Amino acid sequence: MTRQASWVESANSATHPFPLNNLPYGVFSRNGDDPVCGVAIGDMVLDLSVLEAENLIPTTEDGPVFDLPFLNEFMELGQEAWAELRARLSDLLAEGGDGALSGNPDLIERALVPMEDVTMHMPFVVAEYTDFYAGKQHAINVGTMFRGAENALPPNWLHIPIGYNGRASSVVVSGTDLHRPLGQLKPPHEEVPHFGPSRRMDIELELGAVVGTGSILGEPITTSGADEMIFGYVLLNDWSSRDIQGWEYQPLGPFQGKAFGTSISPWVVTKAALEPFRCETPPREKELLPYLQESKPGLYDIELEVTMQPEGADRATTICRTNYNRMYYSAAQQLTHHAVGGCEMTTGDLLGSGTISGPEKTEFGSLLEQSWGGKEPFTLDTGEERTFIEDFDRLTLKGQAKGDGYTIGFGECTGRILPAVQEPDWSK
Repeated sequence: MTRQASWVESANSATHPFPLNNLPYGVFSRNGDDPVCGVAIGDMVLDLSVLEAENLIPTTEDGPVFDLPFLNEFMELGQEAWAELRARLSDLLAEGGDGALSGNPDLIERALVPMEDVTMHMPFVVAEYTDFYAGKQHAINVGTMFRGAENALPPNWLHIPIGYNGRASSVVVSGTDLHRPLGQLKPPHEEVPHFGPSRRMDIELELGAVVGTGSILGEPITTSGADEMIFGYVLLNDWSSRDIQGWEYQPLGPFQGKAFGTSISPWVVTKAALEPFRCETPPREKELLPYLQESKPGLYDIELEVTMQPEGADRATTICRTNYNRMYYSAAQQLTHHAVGGCEMTTGDLLGSGTISGPEKTEFGSLLEQSWGGKEPFTLDTGEERTFIEDFDRLTLKGQAKGDGYTIGFGECTGRILPAVQEPDWSK
């Protein structure tokens, strides 16, 4: 597919993240108004609530779905509604397309808002959040650190996408700063744990799959059915406290070390926009059971990057470049496995891919890997040395898929770690 031209001039650059080929969805506000749903096009945000009120886009008998501070009402309408609106928006925004918007200066003034003038919000209400451990290189790296190379992968890893249930309540939109968490810590040289702020703060570079339509309690789904349920994808940073996690995770896995915050990008890039970039999962080392086998490629060719910028530094340093095609399990396989025992999946469910790492150190998607458990400090372009995140460090995730003369971008997923909050008086 080649670049689609738009009368919104800023959308026609080959490197702009939001061309007509993309049309990602988000929630925004302007001038203190209530948040509403919109679509990114070039340097502008198209207010879908305005188009809906003008009957320029498909509407529902149950009332507006875009004059709301979340996308859930639209997402649950399903694939046909998603495709119908995408086609209509493409026609309204295309060069030479339907002039109902482009030929109406008053409507343009009301419906198109400069992106620099808006505040972005959480794009959807997160119903549930599940994080997976489905990147093979990451699993090998972490397993090697803690169990040795001969026992790096657990016996089940090549057979099922391992995951755990996270906290939907602490998923936040890009730009939200998070406090360093407090918790129990037990360094190897101490006999008993102590309490205090985490000293081994980390990120995890992930892609999040957003479930658009749900499943029925008690009924499994196929991988093709799971793929149809996915509305789109966001960048996802699963912030991690490695020292809290290291003490608590045996035998039941992460808990407080992961519960304090997960950041997502504000724009949901649709599955339709990513369709030209589908690619195969890697060859199976162990044949998967039939319920996990896919009838079409389940991954996408999406270039990913992480930057780190200490407070006061004049620029950020790129510390990782990798690709979503490094994953071992696709989002459809993860969703299928999640539901196979009868778990009901819901509109707004968020599935984290797991940390995305490639074979080279420059492709490692966490600081745990970058510093090899804190033993190998790395130096930023501005001279600072790091093993884990220091207070006020800003971490930013970026992602893009490159087509023929156009780029499908995700925007940024960024946040800072603030100092830990003051401990309360535990005697009260």
